[in-house]
Amino acid sequence: MRSLRQPSRRYSVLTLLVAGMAIGVSGWLVMDVGLAATSSEEFCISCHEIRINTYPQLQKTSHYSNAMGVNATCADCHIPKAFIPKMVRKMEASREVWGKITGVIDTPEKYAAHAPAMKAREIARLRANDSQECRDCHTVTRMDLALQSAKARDYHQDMAARGKTCIDCHAGIAHPDNSGRAAQ
Repeated sequence: MRSLRQPSRRYSVLTLLVAGMAIGVSGWLVMDVGLAATSSEEFCISCHEIRINTYPQLQKTSHYSNAMGVNATCADCHIPKAFIPKMVRKMEASREVWGKITGVIDTPEKYAAHAPAMKAREIARLRANDSQECRDCHTVTRMDLALQSAKARDYHQDMAARGKTCIDCHAGIAHPDNSGRAAQ
C-alpha cells in the first residue's frame, strides 16, 4: 500500500518519462495533422477570395492539367517541404488569415487592388530561396535541353551563372491572369 501513496524515485522518473513521451508524441501528431489539413488544396480554396480569383487561373495552366497527369497543388508551390521553412511560411500565412478575417480582399475589386503586393511578396520569397518549391519538382540538370526552344535552352544552361532563378522567368506560370510573365 505504501508504494501507491509514495512511489519510489525510480517509479516517479519512469512515470514522468512515459508521460512526457506520450504528451510529446500526441503534440507532434496534432501538429502534423494540422499542418496537413492547412496544406491541402481543399483548405486553400475554401477561402471564397481564392476560389473565385486565383484558383480558376491555376485551372487553366499545365500545372493543373497536363498530358502526364501530374498536378501541382497550392501547397506544392507555396509551402516549403523542409520543416523549418515550412513553419516560417505557416507563421507568415497568419497575415493572410488576418486579411481573410478583416475582409482585406473580400471582393474582386479589393483582391485586384492587393494582387500586385501579394505577387511581389511571393516572388521575393521564391527569389530568396532560389525557387526551392519549383526545384522540388523541376531539376535543371535533368532537363532534356534538346527538346527546348533555343531561348529556353540558353537560359536554363546558364541560369546560375546569370544569377537567375526559376521565378525570374516563370513568374505568373500558375496564375497568369494575376501577373503575366516576368520580363525576360
